Amino acid sequence: MVRRSLGGGGGVRLWWWCCCCILLFLAGGGAAQRSPAPATPAYKTLSGKAPLVIAKGGFSGIFPDSSSSAYQFAVSATSSDTTLWCNVQLTKDGVGICLRNLLLSNCTSINQVYPAGKKTYMVNGKRVEGWFPIDYTMSSLQTVILTQAIWSRSDKFDFAYFPILPVTNVSNLAKPSTLWLNIEHDIFYRQHGLNMTKYILSISKTIAATHISSPELGFLQSISGRVNRRTKLVFCFLDAASTDPSSNQTYGSLLSNLTFIKTVASGIMVPKEYIWPVTTSNYIQPSKSIVRDAHTAGLEIYASDFANDRIIPYNYSYDPLEEYLNFVGNDNFSVDGVLTDHPLTAAAAIGCFTNLNVSSKTDHGNPLVISHNGASGDYPDCTDLAYQKAVDDGADVIDCFVQMTSDGVPICMSSINLFDTTNVQATVFSSRASIIKEIQPTPGIFTFNLTWAEISSSDLKPKISSPLSTFYLVRNPLCKNAGKFFSLSEFLAFAKNKDLSGIMIIIQNAPFLAKSGFDVVDSVTNALSDAGYNNQTTKVKEVMIQSKDSAVLVKLKQETKYKLVYTLPPNIGDASASSLVDVKKFADAVVVDRDSIFPVSKGFIMRGTNLTKDLHSAGLAVFRNEFVSPPWDFFSDVTVEINTYVQSVNVDGFITDFPKTVKRYKMNSCTGLGNNMPQYMLPVEIGGLAQLLVGTQGQPPSLSPMPVLNASDVTEPPLPPAAPRNAPGGSATGSTPAPGASPSGAHAVASTRAGILLMVTVICASLLI
Repeated sequence: MVRRSLGGGGGVRLWWWCCCCILLFLAGGGAAQRSPAPATPAYKTLSGKAPLVIAKGGFSGIFPDSSSSAYQFAVSATSSDTTLWCNVQLTKDGVGICLRNLLLSNCTSINQVYPAGKKTYMVNGKRVEGWFPIDYTMSSLQTVILTQAIWSRSDKFDFAYFPILPVTNVSNLAKPSTLWLNIEHDIFYRQHGLNMTKYILSISKTIAATHISSPELGFLQSISGRVNRRTKLVFCFLDAASTDPSSNQTYGSLLSNLTFIKTVASGIMVPKEYIWPVTTSNYIQPSKSIVRDAHTAGLEIYASDFANDRIIPYNYSYDPLEEYLNFVGNDNFSVDGVLTDHPLTAAAAIGCFTNLNVSSKTDHGNPLVISHNGASGDYPDCTDLAYQKAVDDGADVIDCFVQMTSDGVPICMSSINLFDTTNVQATVFSSRASIIKEIQPTPGIFTFNLTWAEISSSDLKPKISSPLSTFYLVRNPLCKNAGKFFSLSEFLAFAKNKDLSGIMIIIQNAPFLAKSGFDVVDSVTNALSDAGYNNQTTKVKEVMIQSKDSAVLVKLKQETKYKLVYTLPPNIGDASASSLVDVKKFADAVVVDRDSIFPVSKGFIMRGTNLTKDLHSAGLAVFRNEFVSPPWDFFSDVTVEINTYVQSVNVDGFITDFPKTVKRYKMNSCTGLGNNMPQYMLPVEIGGLAQLLVGTQGQPPSLSPMPVLNASDVTEPPLPPAAPRNAPGGSATGSTPAPGASPSGAHAVASTRAGILLMVTVICASLLI
């Protein structure tokens, strides 16, 4: 991959000062205005104090690593307790700079400024090619700017022209926060006539670094007893099979001699897999004893390699905050600090989620936690496992998307097309593929093509959804075909005895199904009545029925007393007064697409809309934990996103693939602190990141005006009566063939081939993970 061509560094200082002011505004004020974190009981750290949040190169999950804005934002968005990490490199003239790694290439524009500067050097016994700081003086680097090193992250801030910072400059940015200096290549610099020990000792007289770390034990020995006695020395372990070049011992062997490490250092830093090993299939194994061993030896222990936007083990359900809690809120131990690209998430985990308000576990108050196909982030949609997980994870409401089988049985299935939810392409039913133009232009095998007995047979297996598979993100592969489907009556029986406040029934494709001989509305109301959900007593759970078809809700309004929920069209920016009057005639609540609240351009929130101001009861669909799902403004952390919708929009509920994440948010110990709310639990400033890009080449394109919901968008003709199942009118007009029929001849071959092609595509995508 080739890095984009970048311009010069003109206007850096002016942009930098403007950026700092906006950053403070984004975070709700400067350091002097920040509220302290809430008091918490003693942690299982060596000191009993809260673990450190160590911001790797600042807030490098958003801004270029070691840039001024990365450091400033790390402090302003979290707290003054955050420690800023500077990975120290030396220039040709011996100036210490903060840089993500030894190579200038990829994390700076060096290859654009000095295209002929590539060199090859031996680094710890290996030939390494690239651009090295030892070939450039500090003055020659003035036109080189920092860029985003992780290419899956946004490159927009590359165009803000951040200069490379000397360590002394970062020290000034760190105030009132603390500074951590990491020295990773002392031996390399010695080989090229530069003395890292001399440099660190010279700046230690003016820079109060709280920690100095290195993966080279010899370097720590060279400064031990010669720096400020308040400065802690930390030995960094790398891969266990790698060798420390200063001692010629593997890190694995050094790990077995922590007593010796204690004679040199006061702490150790280890990759997080040293503590919670991970299998090759990306599941965590039982924890190792290293935290307890380090504490027994009198050593603090810090864990590294945390970032929100990487594929963390599947056990955490793509929830980075959950991963932090396994390290800092574990019942058996806590590390003494975490090194992370996303310090806000770490700060929130430590400050608000390590001591949850367990008394609210059964509180079904707002915002309601509504499952989306059960806990479909962990198990296949609408299966017994997904529903049980949703209940176990604290969902207030579980949902059922109703589909119809060929023998008229209403079932719970997230899609009418079995291609989406099952392995039907690989079964004896694959020949039933057909095109139903009213549903989709491509072949499918639909629920009304099979009987309930066929769908619930052992031949047909559920398939876990992977809505973000284009990013090669899959869900819980060990259970990708686990569980069994529920009929609607089975779902209602399951929900009746669970600790839930209610159920949500979603009706889809009702007009089409009526023409095909299925009265889905009557099927639902009859099933509810048979199961005792008649809303005539106070003992039954609340029933909500959701649909995007107003005709469905109008009919239900006339015939039932259930709570009716209207799904608004996507991507609307406002609603006319007349449309709201019409919606209130048949609906008690609405479901709103998230982009209708905070419109996004190139992954950045551009503004907020006025829609929610006119809506008194709204849920938002659909919340996912995968880090590519939320806009950049939420820092690849769905908890930040949830928090912003709660505090800024006052939503009444969340519809989510991961109920546990939303339920845990409701239990956090910072809720209700008011003016004492810590900085990291304040809502983000809507459009704040995009404002930082105004006037740069990275500014996202402006958005076109969003359509307004009008009365004509809401009004629909009444539902047609269900046609006789075997009458000529029972088939869908324009369908090839009619529902329930099988294609024949060349069309059958083409449809089957299309189904096989889709299956092969899905399999190939999963193999690329």
